[in-house]
Amino acid sequence: MTQSLDRKSAILARNLTLSLGSGDGATSILKGVDLTVPDGQVVALLGPSGSGKSSLMAVLSGLERASGGELSVAGADFMGLSEDQLALARRGRIGVVLQAFHLLPTMTAQENVMTALELAGVGDAAVRAAQELTAVGLGHRLHHYPSQLSGGEQQRVAIARALAPRPALLFADEPTGNLDGATGAAIIDLILTRRAETGATLVIITHDEALAQKAQRIIRIADGRIELDTYPSDTYASDKYASGEMA
Repeated sequence: MTQSLDRKSAILARNLTLSLGSGDGATSILKGVDLTVPDGQVVALLGPSGSGKSSLMAVLSGLERASGGELSVAGADFMGLSEDQLALARRGRIGVVLQAFHLLPTMTAQENVMTALELAGVGDAAVRAAQELTAVGLGHRLHHYPSQLSGGEQQRVAIARALAPRPALLFADEPTGNLDGATGAAIIDLILTRRAETGATLVIITHDEALAQKAQRIIRIADGRIELDTYPSDTYASDKYASGEMA
């Protein structure tokens, strides 16, 4: 008998697989991933383009269904849920920050953040959205539309939107990919600072070695498998954000 997963951690995966297509044309993307991420940990999934890291993020965040294996995320059995149940399980528990921002162009910054709060069933959405945007340095840009914001400002709105419902788990997929070096560094500082303030588990998906070194734990992905799982230092960068040393 297979032992069931202990669901006390933020992420628990066993023999996770993902295949796209069918029959002779099927392509294996994830090839038996085993992974445990404790609550509150800051993890970098590091690997080159095509390694499977973004596909793993999509499966772990519920944006893509795994083909096989076992998966528990934020206490929910993702493999045993219907599509509607999966949407409910993700709502308010999981936040995602993507490289392309994905803001709604016809809504202001405040309205973009309000949408996430309303979907999560949070009251006083307008007030909370304003507070979240102020926390990321955009209190003066509440009523601006995405087209009126710089790339860095749009990513700040995306961060506020992801964190506004206070998710237990936050994914950041190449969050600096569309930004210049200085702006990208500021965005990473902001993500780590806000993560420390909320206590969320953070998974950063990146090909950037320097960015990965800011995490407590680095998991290197190659050819759809975990190649190496290391802890770069005893005192990691995100602890310093929590203490204010790197604010």
